[in-house]
Amino acid sequence: VIDFLRDYGKLFNVNYMINKETVKKRLDSGISYTEFSYMILQSIDFLHLYQTYNCRMQIGGQDQWGNITSGLELIRKVEGSDVKCFGLTMPLITKADGTKFGKSETGTVWLDANKTSPYALYQFLFNTEDSKVIEYLKKLTFLSVEEIEELERKTKEDAGRREAQRALAEAVVKDLHGEKGLESALKITNALFRGNLQDLNEEERKDAIKDMEKIQAKAGQKLEDLMIETKVAKSKREAREWIKGNSIAINGIKVTDPNQIIDNADLFVENVLILRRGKKNSYCIELVEE
Repeated sequence: VIDFLRDYGKLFNVNYMINKETVKKRLDSGISYTEFSYMILQSIDFLHLYQTYNCRMQIGGQDQWGNITSGLELIRKVEGSDVKCFGLTMPLITKADGTKFGKSETGTVWLDANKTSPYALYQFLFNTEDSKVIEYLKKLTFLSVEEIEELERKTKEDAGRREAQRALAEAVVKDLHGEKGLESALKITNALFRGNLQDLNEEERKDAIKDMEKIQAKAGQKLEDLMIETKVAKSKREAREWIKGNSIAINGIKVTDPNQIIDNADLFVENVLILRRGKKNSYCIELVEE
């Protein structure tokens, strides 16, 4: 801390820091010393990159402008006013509620397929709000202006078909993960939507359940009882009606016996199974031993 204050703190004027937009807009609501000093730490980081790797440009979202320009000031004060370094910022891509995408936010999306699978990325983009999908198509894809305008027209005419969202998801996944990544994402999507779960290999099955909400249920009980425990059905009568009415499938296979015992032989992958009611309701059920 002593080194930090002696070597760097003396080079930062508090008035200069307070007038930065990121700090100024927080003064009324309050800002912690940790947040306030972040500007200095990022500036030191830029200086270190310049001194160690001759890094001369820092690129970031527009909310980083103040931190980047502070770094430029620090470099000039330490290394001389004739040093040529630069900052470049770009508009943030925000969600419909105005919050930004980032690793510190909820629902983080990564470009690394090991952190966000092609299927998970496809689903995330396919669920884009109508109010943002055209903006994302313009910023995240290489589709032509004419193609995007046509998708915008279709969205206005019939948003329920989600053609713009499908085009966005397919374009981004293909650009990031190639044809194979897109094929895998579409295969899992179609399997879950149409119930063809048996067509998936083990890795695809793991991707399919990764982000699904897990509902715990005891192994070794009748299907009708499991449906009540997991709140898929409200009563035994309702459970039996759905089962005998050919509306229930386990891992894509129709089940018509309410007394069928559900145990580890029915697992889809790892310790879970997929129970599907009708065409639109799927439940990821985690079996646990009593």
